[in-house]
Amino acid sequence: MARFLYTLAAIALLPWAALHLLWRARRQPEYLRHWGERFGFFSAADSCEPTRPTIWLHAVSVGETRAAQPLLAALRERFPGHRILLTHMTPTGRATSEALFGDTVERIYLPYDTPWAMRGFLRRYRPRFGLIMETELWPNLIAACREAGVPLWLVNARLSERSARRYATFSALTREALQGLTAIGAQTDADAARLETLGALRVTVTGNVKFDIVAPAQQLELGRELRTRCGDRPVWLAASTREGEEALILSAWNTALGNGSRKVGAGDTALLVIVPRHPQRFDEVARLVAGHGFALQRRSETAAIEATTGVLLGDSMGEMFAYYAAADLAFIGGSLLDFGSQNLIEAAACGTPILIGPSTRNFAEAAREALACGAAQAIRDADDLVHSVNALLAAAQARQRMSAAGRAFAARHRGATARTLELITPAAR
Repeated sequence: MARFLYTLAAIALLPWAALHLLWRARRQPEYLRHWGERFGFFSAADSCEPTRPTIWLHAVSVGETRAAQPLLAALRERFPGHRILLTHMTPTGRATSEALFGDTVERIYLPYDTPWAMRGFLRRYRPRFGLIMETELWPNLIAACREAGVPLWLVNARLSERSARRYATFSALTREALQGLTAIGAQTDADAARLETLGALRVTVTGNVKFDIVAPAQQLELGRELRTRCGDRPVWLAASTREGEEALILSAWNTALGNGSRKVGAGDTALLVIVPRHPQRFDEVARLVAGHGFALQRRSETAAIEATTGVLLGDSMGEMFAYYAAADLAFIGGSLLDFGSQNLIEAAACGTPILIGPSTRNFAEAAREALACGAAQAIRDADDLVHSVNALLAAAQARQRMSAAGRAFAARHRGATARTLELITPAAR
């Protein structure tokens, strides 16, 4: 009965979903592309019989797609004769997939969660098994997989206390979905406990596969080139910032510069690099920078960074490792305001000292451990952020200690990919 009522609600919301796509397309025209896939209609090119068995992995957006890198590499090695299908829900997730994997995988949007669309998806692509990254529970999809005999795992699973309370509101539906999964690989003991409280039966703590992502050599080289463009100036990075955070940071940084704090370290003028989380906001952030009186250059420009440039806008996709490699220290976006934080693990793996705000629920365990081991420092607000930036830019030895702690922290937690493969392999053949 719970899933029946859920299905009625999903059907009723389909017109709203179409309007939502049109609305989002005002800022991101990509939302108009591949429209039919979202409603269960696929191109004629997909109608042929698959010549190889299919592994299907669902990565809703950018973070999940990036996290899938080590898992996809391991799956290719373990199942060399299989093709890989990636499904997404956002254009940025799909674009990230194209940047990271090119034509080595196939990709489509996962349809909205109606019974007929999910059954049609499974008939069309006939996956041998499926993997859902992190926290995506689609009741009709899970039910369709059970009916079709397709093993389905929730892997790299995380569930914050806030999300657990939301799922508990629909306890019967959530329990049915969780128990319909073949098994679950959770990131931490706390994630596993929350999932089991909601009704999950087969939960194993496998760790976070994001620790297994290795910085590509070409990204590190790109970071060195970017740093050369910056000259001898200290560089601090605001990474993966979210709506509202850039204005707070720019205002606090502007105030600090007006108070004579522009000179740090050996007296060079520090450069702020801002990389917004979502590419559709690049122009918006550029206007914010100009509105705060900073001279702006963009990453997409090839010229050397001028000494008078106050802010470099990171208007590129798939280059976070390069930005971390170029920076003396990094603030992790999404943590200043209540977004739950973006990924701090990549910064730690690069040995970049980390500053992180109070909102860390998406990476609660990783943030706690990074702070405890000295890889990261906590900041309360934008003013505190700027104060910490200036203090660390003037303290090379402190940065070196944080850098070493970050690398050691990342190394300690590697191995989740292998544990995930151990979880799925017995039922995946």
